[in-house]
Amino acid sequence: MAGKVAHVGSLIDGERVFENEFGTISQLAASSLPILSGMSLKRITLAPGAIREPQWNVNANQIAYVAAGTVLVSLLGNGDSFASFVVRTGQMYHVESGAIYHIENVGDGNAEIIAALRTDRPEHFSLQDSFSAMTNAVLGNTYDLPSDAFAAFDRHHSSQIVRRDGPARIPDTAGLPNARLFDAEAQAAPLSYEYGWAKLARKQYWAALEDLSMYRLAVHDDGMREPHWHPVTAELGYVHKGHAKMRVLSPDGSLDEYVLEPGQAYFIPRAYPHHIETLGEDGFQFLIFFDQPMPADIGYRATASAFTREVLSAAFGVPERELPTFPHTPTDPLIVSRTNPRDT
Repeated sequence: MAGKVAHVGSLIDGERVFENEFGTISQLAASSLPILSGMSLKRITLAPGAIREPQWNVNANQIAYVAAGTVLVSLLGNGDSFASFVVRTGQMYHVESGAIYHIENVGDGNAEIIAALRTDRPEHFSLQDSFSAMTNAVLGNTYDLPSDAFAAFDRHHSSQIVRRDGPARIPDTAGLPNARLFDAEAQAAPLSYEYGWAKLARKQYWAALEDLSMYRLAVHDDGMREPHWHPVTAELGYVHKGHAKMRVLSPDGSLDEYVLEPGQAYFIPRAYPHHIETLGEDGFQFLIFFDQPMPADIGYRATASAFTREVLSAAFGVPERELPTFPHTPTDPLIVSRTNPRDT
């Protein structure tokens, strides 16, 4: 059944923020998916040698997952804190709000980045536009140079994605440990089941996080993400691989069900019950972003253990003798086995 508000949109085919021969930037924000609240998602593709120009987010921290390729990130943060580091496929980086940074494809193939921002209406400034806002005299005074040193600056609007001349220059320090870098791929899955696993980029493993986190969730054909809700966090998921079915309940009683495909994203407001089930033999892999550094949930399975059978009988209107034999569950599993056939 169709509800009043869509929970799902395409990140690949969605709102195109920028495109040229060197790459693309697309996003899902409140302007394109109105249900979004406090979060948005961007997809950046860079051809070999392409650069996402230096820029900074006005109103949001950001975490990003490199889905393909190898990129160099250089960043200048508050108090002149500087970092430059290489991020490879399966790794993540964090950029605090207001820090100026660039992303450069230093690999041989195309790069793809999925970035979550802690706002539903992202805004940014570019280095190009910020220089263009000042006169040559002001720039000259800033750098102890004559104003005509900036005569070549024609004040054109920023291109967002540009191309590097010559080979990439990777600093010798780029391989050193960095608090803004997290190797999600190398992490041994803290939650592992016979029918799926989850790798967790959250504050207990990545101290830099303040108001965002990410689960890389894989569910096999014989598994299912149990019905659950998140009491204090919204959920913004991206379908990285595979196909799935999702069902969401809204407070007005409307029920929405979606078939999710690669490149799509979905948003679940905090405390909305939902579940995700595999479609197809290959299972699925999601990148699931949260608006809290330590997300948690309440699952249906543990809920049935929290109340007496007399209470459940009265709540469901089912005689106690006809209630299922619910397994005692003090701690909810993230993934359960799918022993029954899929619903048609």
